[in-house]
Amino acid sequence: MVPSRAQDAGAATQAVVLHAARILDVANGKVVSPGEVLVQGERIVDAGTHVDRPEGAKVIDLGDTTLMPGLIDAHVHLFLHPGLAEDMQTIKESVPERTLLAADAAKADLMAGYTAERDMGTEGAQSASTAVRNAINSGLIPGPRMRMSGNAISITGGHEDAIGYNPDQHVLSNATYADNADEIVKVIRQQIKEGADFIKIYETGRDSYKDGVFKTPYQYTKTELAAAVKEAARVGTVVGVHCTGEPGASYAVAAGVASIDHAYDLSDETMKTMAQKQIYAVPTFAIAEYFADHATSQARAEHGRAEQAFHAMQFKRQLAAGVPMAVGSDVGPFPHGTQARELVLMVKYGMKPAAVLQADMLNGAKLLGWSGQIGQLKASYFADVIAVPGNPLEDISVVQKVAFVMKGGVIYKQ
Repeated sequence: MVPSRAQDAGAATQAVVLHAARILDVANGKVVSPGEVLVQGERIVDAGTHVDRPEGAKVIDLGDTTLMPGLIDAHVHLFLHPGLAEDMQTIKESVPERTLLAADAAKADLMAGYTAERDMGTEGAQSASTAVRNAINSGLIPGPRMRMSGNAISITGGHEDAIGYNPDQHVLSNATYADNADEIVKVIRQQIKEGADFIKIYETGRDSYKDGVFKTPYQYTKTELAAAVKEAARVGTVVGVHCTGEPGASYAVAAGVASIDHAYDLSDETMKTMAQKQIYAVPTFAIAEYFADHATSQARAEHGRAEQAFHAMQFKRQLAAGVPMAVGSDVGPFPHGTQARELVLMVKYGMKPAAVLQADMLNGAKLLGWSGQIGQLKASYFADVIAVPGNPLEDISVVQKVAFVMKGGVIYKQ
């Protein structure tokens, strides 16, 4: 069910009470029974085991489910899809076609319970993400609340550049070129002008993993990244980096980025600084699992699984060091709407279900700049509510079976 604008308007005039067998108290990491949420317009009025029922309120009984805040994915690519290599999507598919596919991806993610997301680069579609976000916000298309970065920023010949093609064809990078601090600042200003909410930078790549050793070249120096962070801060936003290892990670955390996405291999000093500065690691296990499961050869599959095992081992080190986590799946190269697998894998590799849900909802809200507005079922928060069967603290996999979705007081799935 996809509501119309008329339904949106109707939702704002009637109080709604959601009732279920249980409700998740994210901050305290517990589930209580029963669960109720009182919604008026786009906001929550009250939530707990019992709420008042205003005269004329519509009561929706969701039965043997658990009410939860909407899921948050801190690393998505709405402009990517499976079935065609990322570089080929840029070459073969026009930006209008990719924008239509992105709108469909946004809907799939919402229906899977994701009510807020951070898009980490359009992979060559430049600022088309601005149009998708604005269409969602105006009610033209269904989708999560979005923080958009536009195109990512990378060096000439770096990660996501078009390498190996006939040079005479002048195939463009999937990222925007910037080769020094001044160029980075200029690109950031252009992206902000075109509607970016934050800045995405490639700090490492391409990676290699052999005989248990992970290596990745850095792309920008600490000074260059500091210039990016300073320019983003000037206009009230932040920088997130694709960063898999050292020394790039140490440069990024010293510069004060908001997140280290992928975070395969971090030094002790980097982890200590991330804990002190509350810089989030976003592990992205789901994408690696998908690539291993869909590898073109047995050798590539085995390599992918070995690298995932290395990442999982490093993840445990990061948890022990107190590195704060956010949840991001890197969905796009694998099917949109299936990314709740990321929470399952984070539990598999060492986190408790309550901690993963806190990383997703509390830390995700902070990372996206919506702390105090989303991520909890509390009075005055946006009415972003989902329902799952069973108890997610006992079985985290129930987040893959979302039965009900409300965003901003509007029901999208029931």
